Amino acid sequence: MHGYEIIQEIARRTGGVWSPSPGSVYPTLQMLADEGLVSAEEEGGKKLFNLTERGRTEHTAPPWHDIESQLDPVDGELRTAVRLLGAAMEQISHAGAPEQKARAAELYNDLRRKLYAILAEE
Repeated sequence: MHGYEIIQEIARRTGGVWSPSPGSVYPTLQMLADEGLVSAEEEGGKKLFNLTERGRTEHTAPPWHDIESQLDPVDGELRTAVRLLGAAMEQISHAGAPEQKARAAELYNDLRRKLYAILAEE
């Protein structure tokens, strides 16, 4: 994978909890290459990184493993629902007709009020 794909994969595997920046991923990849754990080769103007044989044998638990063990499954479901709702709203904002956008904004505002009502429950 190239660095951006690695960033996306980490975000996917952590349910969006951890999305490292390029400023942290690329130096880490360089450090792993210096240690002989990954190799890098140019392809189509991009650097593609692969685990070396040493990297496979010295593989430890992935860094997101600790995060996964601390996550509440319901929180993960909520984060997924929020992400999917955001994606739907983004689609409407880009491709929706004016009346569709108005209806979506009305639904979104209604949902916000209902969410606050849930928090107000005793």
